[in-house]
Amino acid sequence: MGCIYVVLALAVPRVLMFLAFLLTNWFGRAFQTRLWPLLGFVFMPYTTLAYLAAMLNSNHTLSGGWLALFMVAIVVDAGHWGGGGLQYSRR
Repeated sequence: MGCIYVVLALAVPRVLMFLAFLLTNWFGRAFQTRLWPLLGFVFMPYTTLAYLAAMLNSNHTLSGGWLALFMVAIVVDAGHWGGGGLQYSRR
């Protein structure tokens, strides 16, 4: 049962990014190039979604609550990487 939560946590932000890319022009409005959204899709999907929301809703500035959301997303994405190393060292 625990594995399904991991799969959902990894899949949901990527599915949302894919749907937003197909159905809207948000990525074109928030990012200057296609490289950053592609790297964000692979390595840091929560951070990419938080940055996308911040850029679209605050006139292309990252400040206040949007900055806090962005920092929390970085911690969540980095936690996915560090959690595997912690589990490996316990064995």
